[in-house]
Amino acid sequence: MIGLVYLVPLFPLIGFLINGLLRNSLSKTLTAVIGCAVVLASFIVSLLLFKEVKQEGFHPVVINLFDFINISSLRISFAFQVDQLSVLFLLIITGVGFLIHVYSTSYMHEEGGPHFARYFSYLNLFIFSMVLLVLGANYVIMFIGWEGVGLCSYLLIGFWFKNIDYDNAARKAFIMNRIGDLGFLIAVFWIIKQFGSVDFSDVFAKAPAASVGVLTGITLLLFAGAAGKSAQIPLYTWLPDAMAGPTPVSALIHAATMVTAGVYMIARSNILYTLSPVSQTVVAVIGLSTAILAATIAVKQNDIKKVLAYSTVSQLGYMFLGLGVGAYTGAVFHVMTHAFFKALLFLGAGSVIHAAGGEQDIRKLGGLKKALPITQITFLLACLAIAGIPPFSGFFSKDEILTDAFAKNPAYYIVGVAGALLTAYYMFRLYATVFLGEFRGPAGQQNHLHESPPAMTIPLIVLAILSVFGGFLGIPEVFAKNAHLLEQFLAPVFADSAKLQHRAIEANAVTGQGMITSFFLMLISVVVSLVGVVYGWRRFSKKPELQEARGFGKILADKWYVDEFYNWAIVRPLNGFSKFLNEFIEKSVIDGIVNGVGRVVQYGSRQIRLLQSGQVGGYVLLMVIGIVILFLVQLFLVK
Repeated sequence: MIGLVYLVPLFPLIGFLINGLLRNSLSKTLTAVIGCAVVLASFIVSLLLFKEVKQEGFHPVVINLFDFINISSLRISFAFQVDQLSVLFLLIITGVGFLIHVYSTSYMHEEGGPHFARYFSYLNLFIFSMVLLVLGANYVIMFIGWEGVGLCSYLLIGFWFKNIDYDNAARKAFIMNRIGDLGFLIAVFWIIKQFGSVDFSDVFAKAPAASVGVLTGITLLLFAGAAGKSAQIPLYTWLPDAMAGPTPVSALIHAATMVTAGVYMIARSNILYTLSPVSQTVVAVIGLSTAILAATIAVKQNDIKKVLAYSTVSQLGYMFLGLGVGAYTGAVFHVMTHAFFKALLFLGAGSVIHAAGGEQDIRKLGGLKKALPITQITFLLACLAIAGIPPFSGFFSKDEILTDAFAKNPAYYIVGVAGALLTAYYMFRLYATVFLGEFRGPAGQQNHLHESPPAMTIPLIVLAILSVFGGFLGIPEVFAKNAHLLEQFLAPVFADSAKLQHRAIEANAVTGQGMITSFFLMLISVVVSLVGVVYGWRRFSKKPELQEARGFGKILADKWYVDEFYNWAIVRPLNGFSKFLNEFIEKSVIDGIVNGVGRVVQYGSRQIRLLQSGQVGGYVLLMVIGIVILFLVQLFLVK
């Protein structure tokens, strides 16, 4: 079965080609069936791969399809690597991706046939690119999928391209990702120079022999790429603007696929980061800073999708904190649980927007609990999961990261718990404002509020179940011995890093006093989160925040003016410099030279044409002058 791994990316690629090329011919029903079926087929193949990979004694398998580059000193194969990490991400991408495809069949039903098919072709291409990214057996194939994901994000964010604001958001995402991608590309070149190969097996085997300085440079450049793709400081501002795309696109980009690419890349390169303590510290500090910054912004946002967008940035920060403190399993665990509850939150928000006639301002919603019972209960479960309330999935993954962060540096834990408090607060501010209290929209609209159709609610129910029970794959040692199934499954991937960190991979070395400490760390985190939940619920269910923010709240509502700072410090100077190049260099210098040559030629032509007078005597005189000149040259100059 391993040999058929190429089918996982092939199916969505076929769906992209069929829906894209035949978009003017296919019916909407057939388009939806093709778009969903190809992703479901990839998910089924991924399940079969998982069945083989989880068998005891399995070793990573590399499937070479063909030589992508083959020169005397470098051979790069178009190859796929099947191991525990890649298969886990395949299940997340294709599983959650399939649910989002099904949801989209109803959410996008008002689009015309060709645009409906274009939408599904883009979704299929997105899944293909992401699958290629996680299956690549070397950094070059990973980079191809990496760039494909960036292209698809541009196409999907700007799907409604007639709106100039949406076009600007798409361009912003594309450009900011290119900034990070440059760091990734330079790192690949450096890896080739240092190791003579880009294959993961070769690079990781040779890494311990490389100098710490070289590894630090490579890993920091790789992190620059991850920061762009996974929206970390300072390259995070594109992600909230990406809300311009259709809501299912937001779920796809922000939950299961694109933004987790950076986490996957660092998790895959874990040995390089373990060998570079400086890079690990940078990753942890940037991740924690991003988590707090985004959480403070989310507290004062009033657009339902913007709250979830900044929540995504914040949760990604926790994942990078986990990577930075060496909790690679915890970071990947949080990727998985986050895919469940964040996809559920975005799709639930889409259900609210669908019922409210496109309204996204939470101040104009409220009291939707009775009208949207399925959406309400599933949204509540997702809020409990992201807040880290036991026994929901977010509790297990987030507290694993915070516990390891405490072991690395207690300050990381303290700041992380503060972020958990903010997360619980702003999520239940969102829930209470939207679903509790009285409806605050137009009077006539209340009668038209209705629950979404089954094609939208069934994915919500499935994701809600995963959000509730998904965390039991990683039960910590404090509660049950050898019950962390995910850690056992991923142990071979992180084994070398675990040895270097002196950590037991098969079971956390937490006994006696250490186990008591871990329990109290979890207890503190849960109590703090409950405070945020109760306060947010009680405050905003009775008196929602309807007025414009003032004072410090306005600073948070305006996102710490980071976008304005970027416009002042980067965009405006670049625009001014571009205007200078256009107005002076282009028009005065370059055009001046070109036009000057043209004017000289024209002037010379006008003067020389006067010699063509049509008088034979004049021609004879010129001929004689020419002969005399040649004679003088021959006589005096030529020796």
